[in-house]
Amino acid sequence: MEQDESGAAPGFWPRIGEPAPAFEGRSTDGPVRLADFRGGWLFLLSHPADFTPVCTSELAAFGRRQEAFRSRGCALLALSIDSLYAHLAWLQSIERTLGVRVAVPLLEDVSMAVARRYGMIHPAATSTATIRASYLIDPDGLVQAITWYPLQIGRSVEEHLRLLEAARAARASGCGTPADWQPGGPLLEPPPTTRGELPRVETEGGEAPGRAWYYRPRPPGDAAG
Repeated sequence: MEQDESGAAPGFWPRIGEPAPAFEGRSTDGPVRLADFRGGWLFLLSHPADFTPVCTSELAAFGRRQEAFRSRGCALLALSIDSLYAHLAWLQSIERTLGVRVAVPLLEDVSMAVARRYGMIHPAATSTATIRASYLIDPDGLVQAITWYPLQIGRSVEEHLRLLEAARAARASGCGTPADWQPGGPLLEPPPTTRGELPRVETEGGEAPGRAWYYRPRPPGDAAG
């Protein structure tokens, strides 16, 4: 089966823990390639179409918080199947309408090559609009998270920031993050995988209160991304 340079077969959706499919194209900030982001985190954000209300609100919201992502070592790159010239006009319209100068680059994908490679267009879809999806790619070029939203519902910028922080903490510590985790909160140690590791998580009198061999919170501050 034919594969691209990332090892992904055309038409197959990316999966968590595997290399993100390679791409290159024109953007509102000039030529861009996935390889340009290697060594840092990247959120690739697909938008169903330019000049649509929900997408407009999202792009403005991410634009307002772009520095929060940048300060955490994460770049933002948006994509839709509209042309570069439509992208430029849309950004200008957002600035005039909402008063937000969006610095997030918009990738042109008129051929739908990137959209298809990332599974942004369903094979049975009757429209060419891409799904409202986010792909979090780590410094090694591996997909760490994928979120899909309905076309009618805008994404939460704050949840994307929380997801980034959680991914950074997990990568740095080798731990997991509990439900509703927030930066600075306790992490969860990975569970033992052999009987020989079990005595290490027990005290002489049995398991410590609030702990179990499979559930071991780590105090906050032990990991940084």
